[in-house]
Amino acid sequence: MKAVLSCKKSKGVSATIQISGSKSESNRLLILQSQFPNLKTENLSESDDTMVLQKALMSNNGEVDIHHAGTAMRFLTAYFATQPDASVVLTGSERMQQRPIKILVDALLDLGAEIKYLKNDGYPPIAISGRKIVKDTVAIAANVSSQYISALLLVAPSLQNGLTINIKGEITSAPYLQMTVALLQKIGVPCIFSENNITVAPVSKIENRAVLIESDWSSASYFYSIVALSEETSITLKGYFKNSLQGDSILATIYESLGVSTSYNEEDASITLTKNKKQLAEHIMLHLADAPDIAQTIAVTCFGLGLGCKLTGLHTLKIKETDRLVALKTELEKLGAKIKVTNEALELVSSEKIKESIKIQTYNDHRMAMAFAPLALKKSIQIDDAGVVSKSFPTFWEDIQKAGLKVDFK
Repeated sequence: MKAVLSCKKSKGVSATIQISGSKSESNRLLILQSQFPNLKTENLSESDDTMVLQKALMSNNGEVDIHHAGTAMRFLTAYFATQPDASVVLTGSERMQQRPIKILVDALLDLGAEIKYLKNDGYPPIAISGRKIVKDTVAIAANVSSQYISALLLVAPSLQNGLTINIKGEITSAPYLQMTVALLQKIGVPCIFSENNITVAPVSKIENRAVLIESDWSSASYFYSIVALSEETSITLKGYFKNSLQGDSILATIYESLGVSTSYNEEDASITLTKNKKQLAEHIMLHLADAPDIAQTIAVTCFGLGLGCKLTGLHTLKIKETDRLVALKTELEKLGAKIKVTNEALELVSSEKIKESIKIQTYNDHRMAMAFAPLALKKSIQIDDAGVVSKSFPTFWEDIQKAGLKVDFK
């Protein structure tokens, strides 16, 4: 399915949109809920990734195919490895079988887990025979993906002796790790994060808990982009908290310099995005190691505004659904951009011209589709494989039409 986008109205738009719960929070809470069934959740993510994880947790035997869901692959690797009655083959899409898992598997093997690679060493698919884990300390590198560490933390409460993780190197996407720690503490699991060590105590049961999941800040980024690229637009997004656990909430600060102000409405847990009158800088520099998922949106926003930018700290984008840095370069160049990328950064030169009716490839990557869509406020654009957005934001196309864009499917 292809989406053909154009601008329906870029001035005087006022919209209110409800975005479903954070995929990151939802997926963590599902793993915890499997260990503590009396844990209840509200506003669970409607994303494909969360649905895939939820389904996978219903079985402890046979083949478990998580398709494109990277978070599910990492969290389930640790989960099944520590379930004594589990015997599964954990697999995924062709791209998933190219995404590394070795750092996490090595840590689990060190703890006493039984995991075997079925094709290529260090990559899915993997065969897991669950075991009772008694060892209580492990070391793991932190500079590739914080999800490896979160995967271990989420199963730590159910281990016989708990777990202390010694973190090696600079932490990538630190807010996501802090989110995991905060959720453990919120449900009553003793968890101490001190310098380069995290210790989780063993817990057999928790008190009855209900956790309200905040709406997804990564999904909010596309509406920040829409407001930045439009005229006099106001968008209210429901389900957001000022003191967020999500690292992508840095959006509110970043987009202030891109022409968007954020006001927090604490009474109904919403935020309202409006145009501000600030003079835009010709070039912005951002280090996004703590929030790499919003890099695509920021780069496209800058291009649409005619600004240059240099974004660093993006090494994890090489191992996402696609190589996002290469994909960004390819698709922005189609639109007329001048851009350079390295293994961990991109630099965009300011440009005033945007080519019309360009077809954007998504590379099976939901964020490619959604990051480029707001450009339709400047020039008509086509997005191939538009259905890919269901991975994280199933109602995306309906919601952006409320914000002034016209979408036709072919």
